[in-house]
Formats: sequence, C-alpha cells, structure tokens
Amino acid sequence: MKYEPPKQTVSVSALLMNEKDEVLLLRTHWRSDTWEMPGGNVELGEPLDKAVCREFLEETGIVIRPVGITGVYYNATKHVLSVVFKAEYVDGEIKIQPEEIKEARYIALNQSNIDQYITRPQQKSRTLDAMKSKCFIPYETWEVNPAYNLLSRLYNE
Repeated sequence: MKYEPPKQTVSVSALLMNEKDEVLLLRTHWRSDTWEMPGGNVELGEPLDKAVCREFLEETGIVIRPVGITGVYYNATKHVLSVVFKAEYVDGEIKIQPEEIKEARYIALNQSNIDQYITRPQQKSRTLDAMKSKCFIPYETWEVNPAYNLLSRLYNE
C-alpha cells in the first residue's frame, strides 16, 4: 500500500478591534448569512503569520500585525484546520474587493448581540474566544534547510 499524505486545508483569520472596542467583521458572497473575521486559506509553504496578513489585506485593505494565536479549530467534515490570531492595526482603511466581499465594517459586538451578526456556531465560538483571550499560544516559523533559522516568533509575555 502506497503512503498518501493527508489532504487537509489550513486556514487563518484574525480579530482586529478598533479604539472603540468594535470588531472588524465581513460578509462574503458565498456566506452572506453570517458575519465573520477576515481570513482565508494558507498557501503551500506560506507561514501562518504571513498568510493572515495577506488574507486580511486582500479582504479589507487593512494592514495588520498579528500579536498571537487565540485558538486552533478543526472542521472534521471538510478537513480544515483553522488558526485564529489576534491582531493590531498598522495601516489602511476598509476597502473591499466587491467580487469576493459583500460588506466589511466595525461592529460593537458582545455576548448579548453576537447572534444578530454571526449565525454559524463555529464562527461564533472562534470570535468570542478571540475577544476574551488575554494570553496567546506561542507561534514560530522556522527554516530548517540547511541550518536552523528562526524566521518569526509571536509570544505574549
């Protein structure tokens, strides 16, 4: 029997809050029934912290800096591993690509009103976890050929 490597997708998203503690959420055309954090699939060989910055910029026009991972989630049906970051604003204004994103805006989101915006339970738990998170999971990107080279590290002390 020939070994077949697992076929799984890795996705990333990020929670970004403004100075009013509002959360930047968006609606896509293919999931317009719910709001969600900006993000998307990681490309082959792409570091997770770079992927979340790229996806966030593509979907919102905003440059972010990831500060830590708030959760890791797995969709057993679709074989998708999702990593959620908390991020800080760096630059830019909301500017969407209308062929992919229907709407993006900051929302005053909390436990009592979240169901009005986020209708999918897995998106709701990820968003609430990220909003409540005070400490983060360490994250590193390494290059190990030919020598060990640390490319990036996120760690909240």
